[in-house]
Formats: sequence, structure tokens, C-alpha cells
Amino acid sequence: MPGQRPNFFYHLHPPTIPKREGSFRYTFGLGGISVLLFLVLAVTGLLLTFFYIPTPDQAADSIQIITYQVPFGWLVRNLHYWAAQWMVIVVALHLLRVIFTGAYKLPRRTNYIIGLVLLVGTLLLDFTGYVLRWDAGTHWALVVGTNLIKDLPVLGPALYQLIVGGSQIGGATTIRFYGWHLFGLTIPALILIVWHSFKVRRDGGISHQPRLGDHTPRLDRAQLVKTETVVALLVLAALIFISIVLPAPIGPVADLPLPAEAAQAPWFFLWVQALLRSLPPFVAGIFIPIGVLALLLVIPYWVDRRKDGVAVWFNRPGRVAQIITIVIFVGLIALTLVELGQ
Repeated sequence: MPGQRPNFFYHLHPPTIPKREGSFRYTFGLGGISVLLFLVLAVTGLLLTFFYIPTPDQAADSIQIITYQVPFGWLVRNLHYWAAQWMVIVVALHLLRVIFTGAYKLPRRTNYIIGLVLLVGTLLLDFTGYVLRWDAGTHWALVVGTNLIKDLPVLGPALYQLIVGGSQIGGATTIRFYGWHLFGLTIPALILIVWHSFKVRRDGGISHQPRLGDHTPRLDRAQLVKTETVVALLVLAALIFISIVLPAPIGPVADLPLPAEAAQAPWFFLWVQALLRSLPPFVAGIFIPIGVLALLLVIPYWVDRRKDGVAVWFNRPGRVAQIITIVIFVGLIALTLVELGQ
């Protein structure tokens, strides 16, 4: 970058990376898009805290005020909502990309685990933000979702009280979820994102095939930053467009006590709701989700410990890991579609 002082963002990138692995078709920019969406959520979330009132009798009303009375409040709230939904999808796609290209192999196993924790954190952040609407649409999260915690062995009841602020849902629940959303989940997520990004650099950059001498084509970081900037601007433009065209859901105030009948889970947990229709709560809401996560966790340690096949889409050494992942995601999507049809 002659004649221009490189900035901090520029120095986050290694001087060069293999050209093949630096192409958009290899990563689709999913990791960077995830970070961008988190930053959008942080900025819009900070703005929303100036007007949101975390009490049962004022939470839903304050959202109405933000949406209809605060200048551009509707846009800030819509940006926050859609960035949260997109982040769930993008982080999940990022996981698929990592598994399908063997990017979980040594020396990147630890970073793979960090990424899985971030996926869980993303779901919990979206879930707690969904609850903070405190309208009729949040019945499932407040009743069914929190009651599942009680089914955890030994720690269930104590953990339930820690999360909801008492032995049952009440006035303390809103402020408790507000605290979890703003600090208990967001701060650890920020730390993990920084650690995840640092590990990418520490582990030699993005996963790539072994060098073939000095003749491997390389991509300069100036070109990489330029590409990432273009992608970021396109994502922001699309996010602003959908935020203008499609408003975030808003409903009437949720009255206590909350009935569980006819309540619907947020879209990313519809598969759990589908399981709950035919299985005991512990099996559907605790055992199966933990089992799915455990299967993904053991991929680099038990399913595929070979070092070859890195940076190759659908590589042969990782075939079992790929099949496990496809079965999991197809199953979750199928259950979600079944529940949508109810």
C-alpha cells in the first residue's frame, strides 16, 4: 500500500497467504462475515440499551416506543434482529465449510472447538435476545425453553433459578435475561472471537495445503483486505435493505403467568420443539442436543485424526466426518420443516 499508512485491520492479516485458499470460493468469507455481523449487533445493541426498559411491565412497551417513536429506532431494531438471524446461519455455514474442507485437523483442532463453542454462544445470544421482547411470541422461550433446564441432573433446579431469577418466571426474569444477554454471554463471546481470530493467525493462517516449494502462488494481504472490504460493504448493503423491507417481529405484551399452549419456539429451536411432541423433555431437550454437540466435538479427535486432506473440499480422509455432519444438519432441517408444517 504505497503512500498510505497501513491500519490495524491491515496488520491482522499475514503478509501473504496461498492464493488458492485465499479465494472467495474456498471460504466464502464466512468467518469475516460472522465477525462483521457481531460488530453490527454490538453497535445496534448498544443503541437499543438507551431506550429498552428490562422490566415485565415495560419491556414490550419500550420496544413499541423504539419502533414507532424513536427516530430511526425501527431501523436500528431491524438491523439488530436481522443481523442476529443471519449470524446464526452464517456461523452454521462456517462450521460446514470447516468440516467439508478438513480445516479441523491439526494444528487447528483447538480452534475448531472454540468455533463450536461460539456457535452455541450465538444460539444462546439469539435466544436471550428473543426473550427480551417479552411479548406473546416469547411464550415458548419463557416457559418451555427454561423448564428444560430443570431436567438437567443434579444442577437443573439451581441452574434454573440462576438463569430466571427465582423458582418460577417472574419480575426478576427480564432483568436476569438482560444481564445474560449484555454481559454473561456477549463478553465471553467477544473474548472467544478474539481468541479464535488470534488462533487463525497463530496456526499459520487459514487452513491450506502443504507448500509445493517456493512456486506456490501467493496472495498479498493488500489484495485480501480489498476483497474483504468489498464483501463487507455488500453484506451491509443487503442487511440494510432487508431491514428496510422486512420489519422485525413485534407482538402484544406477555402477561404472567404464561401459558405454554400454542407457543412456538424461535426458528432455530423448532427442531427441539418437534422432538418434544413425541419424546420426554429430558431426551428431546437435553440428551439429543448434547449428543449432537458431542458428535461434532469428537470429529478431529476420534472420527478423523489424519493430517492429509486439508483444504480440499469433500476430501476422502474426512468422508466419515462429512457424512455425520450432513446427517445431523439434514435431520435438524427436516425436523424444523415438519414443525413449521404443524
